[in-house]
Amino acid sequence: MAYEEFTIEGRNAVIEAFRSGRTIDKLYILDGCQDGPVMTVRREAKKRDVMVKYVTRERLDQMSDTGKHQGVIAVAAAYEYAEVEDLLAAAREKGEPPFLFLLDNIEDPHNLGAIIRTANLAGAHGVIIPKNRAVGLTATVARTSAGALNYTPVARVTNLAKTIEELKKEGLWFVCADMDGTTMYRLDLKGPIGLVIGSEGQGVGRLVKEKCDMTAAIPMRGDIDSLNASVAAGVLAYEIVRQRML
Repeated sequence: MAYEEFTIEGRNAVIEAFRSGRTIDKLYILDGCQDGPVMTVRREAKKRDVMVKYVTRERLDQMSDTGKHQGVIAVAAAYEYAEVEDLLAAAREKGEPPFLFLLDNIEDPHNLGAIIRTANLAGAHGVIIPKNRAVGLTATVARTSAGALNYTPVARVTNLAKTIEELKKEGLWFVCADMDGTTMYRLDLKGPIGLVIGSEGQGVGRLVKEKCDMTAAIPMRGDIDSLNASVAAGVLAYEIVRQRML
């Protein structure tokens, strides 16, 4: 798959993208533009719960490859998103207890791509990301995942805390990466599990953290504050893998 064509520019092109069912991550519209075609674009975005940002002409000009954006640029997902149920189905097909990654506040596409790659190699059945305040499946994410996006489904949800509640009904336990948590080696991480990772800056949001059953800390012996989010995800994921192999 080519990873280049992820911005769609121009009013008609964006309207067609919506109507053809293409997954749109974000929409940028010239601030103050109210004419008919732009109103149509906004209507289509609202129907699909797509985030709209109103920006200056200078910002659109900077983003534009064609120079013909007509006040509208859409950013399309590099890959189609899965449903949460697809991730559970993948676990059932393999006859394994579900192992999911849930990511909160991850805004760096390199981190997201690296985490998807780790999820694949650790045998996770999928990754769940939130719609807002987080990066989607961009070209950079696709490239950084080194092909893992072809095999590891990614679901995108409106409310991560609510999704955790629903998955608890399916028998999953949730462990949240947190520097103030219990050392990961002391926790029982076997069985159906969701690993919740936040960004280095913000960590996991309070509401999401409150829904988790356990908090896991990675022992640190050095002089700096924290590990990069994708490295932390890898360390914790492989402790889960180790316990599953016992």
